[in-house]
Order: sequence, then C-alpha cells, then structure tokens
Amino acid sequence: MVILKTITAASVASFKAVRLSALKDTPSAFGSTFAKESRLSDADWQRRVAQWNGDRSIGLLAWDGDRPCGIAAGFLDEGQTTKAHLVSMWVAPSDRGRGLGRLLVEGIIDWACNRRAETLCLMVTSNNDVATRFYERLGFRKTGRTEPYPNDPTLAEFEMARAIGQTADPTAG
Repeated sequence: MVILKTITAASVASFKAVRLSALKDTPSAFGSTFAKESRLSDADWQRRVAQWNGDRSIGLLAWDGDRPCGIAAGFLDEGQTTKAHLVSMWVAPSDRGRGLGRLLVEGIIDWACNRRAETLCLMVTSNNDVATRFYERLGFRKTGRTEPYPNDPTLAEFEMARAIGQTADPTAG
C-alpha cells in the first residue's frame, strides 16, 4: 500500500534520490536540471527540505513500503493566499498507472484546503501531453497564461488550475 509522508530532515536522502530520478526521467517537466541539482551539497538539500515544509509550503513523498516512488510539493501564492501552486510532481515510471499521481495531487489539495486556498494552479511544459491529459482528468483546465520554459526556448509552459476547497465542484475529476 502506498502512503504519503511529508519530506523531513530524516528523509532528505530519499528526497534527493527521488528528485534526481525525476530530473533524469523527464527533464523537460521541471524548471531545474539534473546537472544543476546533482551538484547541490547535503546542506543545500537540508535547506530545501526546510523551505518546502512550513506554514506556506509542503513537500510530499509517496512510499511503497520502504521505497520512495513519487514526489509533489505545494506552496501558497505570495500575493494571493487563496491560491496555491502544485510543483515538482513526479511518479517513478515503474509505479505509473497505479493512482499515485492522483494520490499526490489529492495530498497537495488537502494541504492547500487546510490553509483556506480556493484554487490550485500548476505549470505544464507544452510538450508534455501525458501530464496535460492527467491533470485534465483531475479537473484542471488551461487558464490561458503561458511563459517561456526556462531550459529550452523552443518550449513554453502553460498554467492549469482548478477550484478546490469550498468553491470546488465535487463532481470534478
């Protein structure tokens, strides 16, 4: 059975391993690169754990027994506290199709709702049709907002969003 656990200082090695696996597996799905993050020190990873877990942010790892197999993070928007963001979403290739992606998104939604967020937003790289369809099945829709993808000028990122919390449509997703 897969469970979600908050990323902590005790799980920093697993966090690092999953994050680097994600960057290797789907490099165009993230704003960072494997080359950049593989050079981070242990202290850098510990700082990231602290940044990802506070009143305004959370990092989650999906665990199948003692094996981490997915990751997602969320944070509240600086300027609009009713808006939360989903970032760094990834499921190991061997675990795809088992509902882990949905579980991770639901974990971030639960966290965001507990902080009174009403909207969850995310960015998807324009060449990632699989992710786009996945998020659409969960009730996310394109907002029309786009921005250049930082690692490849031939790609763009587009924003998707869905209502959550009290404003959410219970039939969505």
